[in-house]
Amino acid sequence: MKDLIDLHTHSTASDGSFNPKEIVQMAKEVGLRAVALTDHDTVAGLEEFMQEGNRLRIETVPGTELSAYFERGTLHILGYFLDFKDEKLLNRLKKLQEARAERNPKIVQKLQALGIPITYEEVISISGGGQVGRPHFAKLLLQKGVVQTFDEAFERFLKKGAPAYVEKDKIEPRECLEIILKAGGIPVLAHPFTLHLTSNELDGFVKKMRDWGLMGIEVYYTEHSPQQIDTYLGLARKYNLLVTGGSDFHGKNKPEIKLGFGFGNLRVPYELLEKLKEVKNAQSHKGSIGGN
Repeated sequence: MKDLIDLHTHSTASDGSFNPKEIVQMAKEVGLRAVALTDHDTVAGLEEFMQEGNRLRIETVPGTELSAYFERGTLHILGYFLDFKDEKLLNRLKKLQEARAERNPKIVQKLQALGIPITYEEVISISGGGQVGRPHFAKLLLQKGVVQTFDEAFERFLKKGAPAYVEKDKIEPRECLEIILKAGGIPVLAHPFTLHLTSNELDGFVKKMRDWGLMGIEVYYTEHSPQQIDTYLGLARKYNLLVTGGSDFHGKNKPEIKLGFGFGNLRVPYELLEKLKEVKNAQSHKGSIGGN
């Protein structure tokens, strides 16, 4: 167990239920060797996260998960080892947060139009003052007895195409990659199955993304089947991409997913992080040479 890691987690800085310090503490408790924090469209929790990693002497990886526009399904791009204090990065993420803030009241309005007594103040209270996202709406709907389960809230009201869904401001995939790369990060395609592409379509899309600067693919993931893992490993080999993995831990907002272990059978080896660090070190060395 000492050589296991989790490179995909969320805290209260976005839509998780535990704060960044608690993520590190839980990773230490369950015996992970390293953990990454990849909150949605924000790096707000990374300073606290990294400091706690230093305090507890557990390896922590700074990251984020950016939402990109994709008509067919959901496209998320993970960014690892990026400079989370980079001014240009912070300015671009600020605009995304402002767009999120405009989206949430529209979801409230749609739910109210469906006859559901809900206020934005209640949603903010549920979030604990962090970034408001759909999981907070789902939690409130569950508390009010409108739905019986968290998943039911998404199925009936909040998922794409559902009556209370509101599209959020997303950036084009290529710009997403550029944002991460310009901040010195390593961009990785998250959970490819959510793109809803056929095998041939996915192959072509990954090639195009690779040509734009994609450097990795999330192969090991809570919801990936053995067949999907084989497919994504094949793509990684074909296009010379790094392999990553993570649980997509959200804490109490997705209680069935355990930190480091997903549904129980997830195992992400430390050697994948070692390869990530080798690439990051090579990037840094190349940059320092170029700056002389």
